[in-house]
Amino acid sequence: MQLFAKSMNAEATLAAWNEELDAVRRRAAHAQPGVSRPEQVQGKSGLQIMQAMLAGELPYPHIMETLDYDLVQVDQGKAVFQGVPQLKHYNPLGSVHGGWYATLLDSALGCAVHTALEAGQGYTTAELGIHIVRAASLKSGPLRAIGQTVHVGRQLATAEARIVGADGKLYAHGSTTCLVFEAR
Repeated sequence: MQLFAKSMNAEATLAAWNEELDAVRRRAAHAQPGVSRPEQVQGKSGLQIMQAMLAGELPYPHIMETLDYDLVQVDQGKAVFQGVPQLKHYNPLGSVHGGWYATLLDSALGCAVHTALEAGQGYTTAELGIHIVRAASLKSGPLRAIGQTVHVGRQLATAEARIVGADGKLYAHGSTTCLVFEAR
């Protein structure tokens, strides 16, 4: 009975994830990859910038197309990305390359930090640590990287993230330290 309940919960979670992803893609259907111009982000907080990207009002990074993942949620100190491992993400051993996990985690971690910054602040990753605990494959289905800030100070910010499946299984987790600075 427990296994059936867990399976039903995973199916409901997967349906909710797909519905949310479809809504994001519809809302931002006109968005193109690129880099925001200074006048597009001037005076906006990190959260406002990330919300504008999520709404398709600002360009999204090219890496999201390259590695097939999407920004699906942002909030103060939080960013969530969803991706599906593809055959083109495999390494020579026949499993998803560690770089796919690292990039997905780095995006969730960095964007979580970004949402906590004030207008005029920028950041860069100073340290990234990841731990892959389960192999992902074509059969894994959608995976989510959920990033959350731990500390955001005047010069340093830290965050943690996890990559999970709709069934709640952990695939990888990581942490970052970012340098915070005055943006030019």
